[in-house]
Amino acid sequence: MIKAPSTARQRMMQALIGLAAAFLLAGCATKDAGVPSTAGNAGGIVTDSDEGNARKRARLRLELAIGYFEHGQPTVALDEIKQALAADPNFADAYNLRGLVYMRLDDAGLAEDSFRRAIALNPRDPNTLHNYGWLLCQQNRFADAQQQFAAALAISTYGDRAKTLMTQGVCHLRAGQRPEAERSLTQAYELDAANPVIGYNLASLLAQREDWSRAQFYIRRINNGPAASAETLWLGIKIERRLNNRDAVTQLAGQLQRRFPQSREAVAYERGNFND
Repeated sequence: MIKAPSTARQRMMQALIGLAAAFLLAGCATKDAGVPSTAGNAGGIVTDSDEGNARKRARLRLELAIGYFEHGQPTVALDEIKQALAADPNFADAYNLRGLVYMRLDDAGLAEDSFRRAIALNPRDPNTLHNYGWLLCQQNRFADAQQQFAAALAISTYGDRAKTLMTQGVCHLRAGQRPEAERSLTQAYELDAANPVIGYNLASLLAQREDWSRAQFYIRRINNGPAASAETLWLGIKIERRLNNRDAVTQLAGQLQRRFPQSREAVAYERGNFND
């Protein structure tokens, strides 16, 4: 097989990290991606008898803050968080959400301070550990980030392990640690095979080392479903082309041009620029 030029490999890696990072940043706006659950995570479901009046007031404010954050109003969410912490200064979930808000506002220093405060109050909250790990990864503090991901994954009751394994894999990619990235992403895929970002990452990594048949397996599962995008179709085209599957290339190219005619990928296909 002819190896792709190094510059093409670098562009593929940058696109791979960019797609995954965009997904992760968007995911921060949902509870599943690490916003504190008002029901708690490590301590089970919180009922009225578990909380004093101050914590109840704080939790109501936090619920409002989550809603504002999810609807793209981080500064309004921050004001609600301030009121939650005024009612209960020891509310770890509020500090966790504050960290996410400051991440959205590109204030890494205050985000880190918030996550560290949350962890000091609740060292075994996997969502906070996950979020702090992603912040550290974005700052290229890769070893520190992996420590946080490992701590989250070590909590036996953690129900969102696929999310953290995926993020851990993306962080390995940012650090240039491809074997470690493949290992984490493979574990994530075993837990959440329907996640298109995990499948795309695995297919991209395998394509980079020219394991075309395995790459085809992962990308076809995405492109045969509703999660197909310009990026996944373009990767599928390049993989099928390497495997000399002309009919598959034609079918994927038709989808790309019909559904995403203005995309960078469609333009690259029309120009025959398969190294883009």
